[in-house]
Amino acid sequence: MKIRFSPLASMSERTQGVVRNIGMSVVARVVSILSTLLIVPLTIDYVNPTYYGIWMTFSSIIAWIGFFNFGLSNGFRNKFAEARAQGDDLLAREYLSTTYFALSVVVLGLYVVACLLNVFVDWAAFLHLDASYGEELGKVFFILSTFVCLNLVVNIFSTLLIADQLPGIAAIIMGMGQLASLIAIWLLTKFTEGSLTNLALYLAGTPVAVMLVAQLVAFRHSRYRRFAPGWRYVKPRLIRNIIVIGLKFFAINICLILVFHMTDLVITREVGPESTAQFNIAKRYFNIILMAMTIIITPFWSSFTEAYVKQDIAWMKNSLRRLEQLWMLSLAIGALMLLLSGWFYDIWIGDKLEVPFVLSLSTLAFIESQTLGNIYMHLVNGIGTIRLQTILYIIIALVAWPCMVYGGRQWGICGILLLPTAAYLIQAVAAKVQLGKLLNGTATGIWKQ
Repeated sequence: MKIRFSPLASMSERTQGVVRNIGMSVVARVVSILSTLLIVPLTIDYVNPTYYGIWMTFSSIIAWIGFFNFGLSNGFRNKFAEARAQGDDLLAREYLSTTYFALSVVVLGLYVVACLLNVFVDWAAFLHLDASYGEELGKVFFILSTFVCLNLVVNIFSTLLIADQLPGIAAIIMGMGQLASLIAIWLLTKFTEGSLTNLALYLAGTPVAVMLVAQLVAFRHSRYRRFAPGWRYVKPRLIRNIIVIGLKFFAINICLILVFHMTDLVITREVGPESTAQFNIAKRYFNIILMAMTIIITPFWSSFTEAYVKQDIAWMKNSLRRLEQLWMLSLAIGALMLLLSGWFYDIWIGDKLEVPFVLSLSTLAFIESQTLGNIYMHLVNGIGTIRLQTILYIIIALVAWPCMVYGGRQWGICGILLLPTAAYLIQAVAAKVQLGKLLNGTATGIWKQ
């Protein structure tokens, strides 16, 4: 008789699920990271550093649309996970169908507003650019708005997979989208002249098409057929359940725009589009740390939802401790990446663009603070007690713009990054205290809301 030992055998079923999803996510993220790294030099070659900086700024602005979904996706994520934890598949299907319906209505309204905005805003003037950019930026805004709005709806399927504790599958689909984008930009460099319009059409449209095909196949030919959305499963009464927690996430998302997603805009306006390109080169490099940690962190959101419903506090405490240890490891990896950054930039982008060492250091600090904040944010979000987080982000958002502008005028890009870096650290400290109170059963008042 042979005795086989599997490392997973000694783990709880929930931990086994987390480990399997991390394994799948690692493969998918490696593809995604490599695709992202290869896309950068291809994009710069296809246009130029100035146009690339404009592209990153404009993409960042358009991405704001994705935050105006009233938190429906995150509200659905928690409610779907709760329904599955309770074994109520019919309720889970109703939540899915209702979310598709409600979000489609919201997205239609957002799209109309975006189209009207595009008619009246002079984007070249808004970004402090030459008027000659105006016509093409209008086309790019329209294309990006279209695909960002479509992505809000089709990405519900990705949220479904994550809520069902299968983020590894979601990561694989998104990795396929990144790979398809890489192929698209490579074909553009071979057969077309440099154009922001083509860049918007293919880089924004390709991932949306991949996600759409994936969910159509899944709802017809996989175990997710039993959750396939349909009109008869749309229950308006459930919208309130989703929106109650969703609006809290929505408030956070608005603050995230004001605190973090304004960075590229402030850099472009105060320092220049080429500086935005420099920052995004450094950010994409150090984002490897964030992406790696996100692979590990993501499964814990829905796992914490399930564990909190079942009051498995010991597992939650143990998971938190391990995630904190992994963040300490990420600091050492980040320090090594910083030492190798100059060498890596030379291989990656050659002499197309120079990234100062001090900018790399500031970007690393920003990424590490974001990683730490995300650990606690994911766990608190899984439990659903996010009022404290919301209040903190609102306070920080109110001072974000003037602080970043002042920092930019005094110390350039590094000064602009001070505010978002400090914001993530403040959020991390507050969330760590809150988690300690929740897991020890001593949380009261705002700590439990």
